[in-house]
Amino acid sequence: QVQLVESGGGLVLAGDSLRLSCAASGRTFRRYSVGWFRQASGKERTFVAGLSWSDGSTYYADSLKGRFTISRDNTKNTVYLQMNSLRPEDTAVYYCAADSRSPSLRDSRWSYWGQGTQVTVSS
Repeated sequence: QVQLVESGGGLVLAGDSLRLSCAASGRTFRRYSVGWFRQASGKERTFVAGLSWSDGSTYYADSLKGRFTISRDNTKNTVYLQMNSLRPEDTAVYYCAADSRSPSLRDSRWSYWGQGTQVTVSS
């Protein structure tokens, strides 16, 4: 069983940076792939980034490559999402996810979810 708690969201200006954190419970968390998804108001939840536990491979939504970076610190059981050059269209609730399998773009493939953290980017 894995429990995830996101933090770090807030209100920022366009062009700012923000780092989200996701604290995880569980002694074997290092054997879980991790991911970030986001859901804008009135829209479906979409994949942002994923990181494979087995080989450290990272995956990003094409539109976010170069601006967002996913990383993890297994000594702290924490996953991060560094977001740079934020835009108003990045406004959404951001969710952390974990699964024992490889990362997937489909949210239905992820077993564990956090409660989400709101990111609002103002122009």
